[in-house]
Amino acid sequence: MTVVVDGPLTGRALPDLAAALAHPALPCPAAGLELVVYGEDFAARPSGEAGYLLDLNTGPLLTDRVSLDPTESLAFWYVIDRSVAHQAGRVLYGRPAPEAIAEPARADVLSAIRASVREHSAGEGHLADNRVLNGCRSVQFCRTGRWQPKRRAAQAVAASEDRFGPLLNAALRSYERPSRTAATALPATDVQAFLAWVAERVDETADAERAG
Repeated sequence: MTVVVDGPLTGRALPDLAAALAHPALPCPAAGLELVVYGEDFAARPSGEAGYLLDLNTGPLLTDRVSLDPTESLAFWYVIDRSVAHQAGRVLYGRPAPEAIAEPARADVLSAIRASVREHSAGEGHLADNRVLNGCRSVQFCRTGRWQPKRRAAQAVAASEDRFGPLLNAALRSYERPSRTAATALPATDVQAFLAWVAERVDETADAERAG
């Protein structure tokens, strides 16, 4: 969830907000809540930085995290999230998402995607199905310039790349299981081969755009 605030938050406002929203003080009915708060001025301009005022992770299946310092976080997560929010954000309150949240420069988004692929290739702390399905989203963004839901992106890549079909179908079956604590193990060599292919597609796209 992305929140854009239109005025300064001083004193204890941000820590108090994090405490009020933290599970179980406010019970989270989902696996977790990932909430990022931005200032209006930052959110309104394209940026390749993290730039948040507050980053909160909480919930029954998430490790609790509260950060008030964007320099302690990897920027690529936030660049990608703002790009997704700009294109497809559902507004709960306030202005339309494209007005409140600027689309980062495409070069910054591609750089963020490449960093994301490196992170997922390392594998630590990420479910295998998410690693694969986020790779599909990355490829589809390179192809279309639009962010697609994980299922749709995986189906599109599977339709065009037969060799990855079994892996992508297995990732989808795992993702659709009712409990995220029971994600299916996927063949490590197949996952790495797929992510290496994704990285090549991202690099090709970035190189082509730099060449003009």
